[in-house]
Amino acid sequence: MIASSPTYADRLAVLRAAKLEQVRRKRELSGPRDADEQGMIPLPDDAAEVVEAVSGSGVLVRDVILRGFEPVPNHPSGGFFGPASVGANFRRLLDAHPTYVHPANAMAGVYMVNFLSYRKPHWNPDHGFAQLHAEQSLYKLDAGIGGVQHFCPDLAIGLSLGWGGLLAKVQAHRPLHPEAGGFYDGLESVILGVQGWIGRHAAAARELAASEPVYADNLLAIADICERQVNEPPASFREACQWLVFFQAVAKMYNGSGEWGQLDELLRPYYEADRAAGRLTDDEAVFYLACLLLSETAYIQLGGRDADGRDLSSPVSRLVLEAAHQLATPCNIGVRVGRECSPDLLTAGVAKVFRDRDGCPKFIGDAAVNAGFERLGHSPELARTRTFSGCHWLAVPGREYGMADMIKIDFAQVMDVALREMESAPQPSIDLLWQRFEHHLGRAVDTIAAGIDVHLAHMGDTFPELVLDLFCHGPVERGLDASAGGVDLYTICVDGASLATVADSLAAIEQRVEAEGRLSWPELLAFLDSDWAGPEGERARLMMRAIPRYGSGGSRADAWAERIAETYTSLVAGPTPGGATMVPGLFSWAKVIDFGKRLRATPNGRHAGAPVSHGPNPEAGCNAGQPGTPSQLAMAVARVQPGYGNTAPLQLDMDPGVGDTEGGRLRVEALMQTHFDLGGTMINLNVMDREALLAALAEPENHPDLIVRVTGFSAYFASLSDELKQYVIDRVVSEG
Repeated sequence: MIASSPTYADRLAVLRAAKLEQVRRKRELSGPRDADEQGMIPLPDDAAEVVEAVSGSGVLVRDVILRGFEPVPNHPSGGFFGPASVGANFRRLLDAHPTYVHPANAMAGVYMVNFLSYRKPHWNPDHGFAQLHAEQSLYKLDAGIGGVQHFCPDLAIGLSLGWGGLLAKVQAHRPLHPEAGGFYDGLESVILGVQGWIGRHAAAARELAASEPVYADNLLAIADICERQVNEPPASFREACQWLVFFQAVAKMYNGSGEWGQLDELLRPYYEADRAAGRLTDDEAVFYLACLLLSETAYIQLGGRDADGRDLSSPVSRLVLEAAHQLATPCNIGVRVGRECSPDLLTAGVAKVFRDRDGCPKFIGDAAVNAGFERLGHSPELARTRTFSGCHWLAVPGREYGMADMIKIDFAQVMDVALREMESAPQPSIDLLWQRFEHHLGRAVDTIAAGIDVHLAHMGDTFPELVLDLFCHGPVERGLDASAGGVDLYTICVDGASLATVADSLAAIEQRVEAEGRLSWPELLAFLDSDWAGPEGERARLMMRAIPRYGSGGSRADAWAERIAETYTSLVAGPTPGGATMVPGLFSWAKVIDFGKRLRATPNGRHAGAPVSHGPNPEAGCNAGQPGTPSQLAMAVARVQPGYGNTAPLQLDMDPGVGDTEGGRLRVEALMQTHFDLGGTMINLNVMDREALLAALAEPENHPDLIVRVTGFSAYFASLSDELKQYVIDRVVSEG
């Protein structure tokens, strides 16, 4: 029962309950979701149609589209391509899209459909790349061709101009580039669609106010703000939050894009002005921020230094963390950590992780990611402006196009190709296996590089980044999409996966086959083909598994992991044939399940179809029960960092008892600082009670609000697939 004058806590409780019901309904409509718990809410039942679609990260998902809405094609394939057609169709979708205003929420607007669902085919068949198919298939590459977003907009552009100012900017530059008329048509269509959608929210809020007397003042304020934001930039803290909500909803609807970046700095001027004028209290600010965070699990950076070395931590930084705490829904917040960063923000972040046990925030190694970017030839000043913008990546807001998290090479698949060549080798050996692995890894990288060039050559005429183009420095001014020369920096992220699976496999072969002679090469290869079948196979599997594994410290496997990472880095770091810069990283996202499903048994004792190891991390339980395990893991991952500004995140799973005391939390802080001092780039910290996880697995309906950090993102445990739930549990139980 809500009081006649509900408190902010009352309102958050109502909104949280609505969120959980929306999540439940999404799961009912679309099935499990092994990705971020994004802000999309279900369409009304009579308007919803379930379809299959490809997510922004290239994952096939069940999605919900607006019944009766059909895009207008401009190609014989039935697809729509090019900026004018894409923009016009997106405007049609915005015109048909329902409004959403919740009376208890200080912000209006969420999205209910994904524009990507209507893109069939998603790639223009006129720009085929059949010459790459054989090796893409051989190595089962995530090539990234046609992948969208995954770079960071500069939202200061939109906050300063508003949608009306953005339209004026587009119209002012159109005459300067008559050859780019279609591009400007697309941009104008997006803006006009957004303006119409915002205006309809104003009307919806006013109408709702008449039937919601308890919240009438709130709803009328929303209506006034929306009416202004059709054209005007925000003028207050609340208005800035509302502008960010609309931006994020539109960007996510378009192609899953849009992150808030350095949120504390974006909002700081509005906060300071409102506080100085007596228009805002901290309690109000926290509530507005909670409503902002509720709208979308967008990626946010807090703290660090700006280009001039100024400390960016502020009262807003702490208020964001407090808002995330009070909201208690999945959030993706990153805290910059380093000797030049605010230690208080690190302390506050660690305290929140242990208090809330929701994997939020994560922690970014400021010195290493900046130094890596400088290694590419960029200035320290520019490096300090890079912003945490996704699961594991950073980008210069509005200036850097990275294709981050879209391109992956599964080392285990490459190793399997090399292992199959051992079957016909007259004299198999670990040296020959490494030689063939290195060769095939080089071929995989070359194939990826060629695919990047295909993407950059044709993406702008296929599915341009129209929404993000508006918030970048260059596209509007040059008449060029961000994928096609609109920005200055093309640092394309290429991530390697399953490092531990391969390192442990090579170490097991070296020890058990070559050094000890416990297995012959033909026996090993036969066991892999049979998935360790029978009692002899199981004994062999356990023997191969029972070696000092990567992460145990000073082992054969540790040496192999470092060798693989060094070789991979040397192969990736450099230009594509077309001149884009490739940047190596180590990250699997949630694809450890999919990568494992398509892979036969591996020499580390892994069964066929089982998940591969995660990113740069040692396999869960590699040294469980040994003293100093977290430190060993932290040192192991620090030693395999590629060192070019793309990350290789450390996943740490800890028991909540570690942080029960201030001393325990201080030890965790020290561990983090040490990892970052050694060159670490990012830490995902998961604090989870094993018993709580097991209870949620057994009775998910009784634990709908349990949040876990899966990898680069946090999610409701109940929304994950059974396979990913088990993976998280196995990891947490193993690590302890």
